[in-house]
Amino acid sequence: MNMARSSVSDASAPLVAPSPLLGESEAMLEVFRLIERVAPTEASVLLTGESGSGKELAAKSIHDSSGRRGGPFIAINCGAIPAGLIEAELFGYEKGSFTGAMRSHAGVFERAQGGTLLLDEVTEMPLDMQTRLLRVLETRKFYRVGASVEFLSDVRVIASTNRCPLQAVRDGQLREDLLYRLAVFPIDLPPLRSRSSDVELLAEHFLAELNAQSRTQKRLSALARMTLKQHSWPGNVRELKNCIERAFILADATLEVAPLIRDSQRSGGEPAAGRERLEIRVGSKIYDMERSLIEATLDYFKGNKRRAADALGCSLKTLYNKLNGYSQSQECASS
Repeated sequence: MNMARSSVSDASAPLVAPSPLLGESEAMLEVFRLIERVAPTEASVLLTGESGSGKELAAKSIHDSSGRRGGPFIAINCGAIPAGLIEAELFGYEKGSFTGAMRSHAGVFERAQGGTLLLDEVTEMPLDMQTRLLRVLETRKFYRVGASVEFLSDVRVIASTNRCPLQAVRDGQLREDLLYRLAVFPIDLPPLRSRSSDVELLAEHFLAELNAQSRTQKRLSALARMTLKQHSWPGNVRELKNCIERAFILADATLEVAPLIRDSQRSGGEPAAGRERLEIRVGSKIYDMERSLIEATLDYFKGNKRRAADALGCSLKTLYNKLNGYSQSQECASS
């Protein structure tokens, strides 16, 4: 079901906005209901869910069904920006404000004026930057780096994370006051394995898009449909879409997916046997326990870093940073 439902952005006219989200399962119907409720408001929304479950599409649906639909929709991945550059990327900077600032630059808060800003993977934002973000959200004012002129912020902020927000607070990765400011209206996106009735619908949708692009009439085999329903889809909708695209490229007329799923499992999709438990000695240092858990999880998923990051509840960038830190500490110890 494509969420083309009516919501009201003003008293005079109903708004009907088609959503990029698809689903007919009860779990997705509840997501559609929540989006329909919150979209016409100015409330901050916190989207949670596993990687690949459709958080950015949900944010776009909220924007498209809101009174801000005529304004820009900008998404920024907080975990993909170096800590030293995130303030400039969020709020912009003036020419000459730091080395390399050869011209003035508008940040995403400025570029999203009148529209919606998605702060993806907000738990990966440095804590000192979270403090500044909280102030901007509360005062609706900000400064470019190196500027003395204050800007007014007319932006609706939506945040997302693949971590449990409360656990992120306990782990010291998310400020509790920022969580409460962002999570005025929380929406949890269900993993694909919990809405298996939507798998065939999504597969047919992705296939129809590919057929339209290539002017073909390829179809799914009966075995492919059964295989799609039986797979657990640890990468969620993103994994399903990639699988259909690979099968489409390989197929002459009928898509088969079983070999692709088996190859994915052999290359790290399925966990290794016999490594489901990790013993930690009482009194171990937190650093050592964390490293042991990360390394054991990587071993469990046969080196598949994306699956390990999903299981650990962190972003892929955070996992790479941890592994790089372990490598550097090992080099220092051996030198």
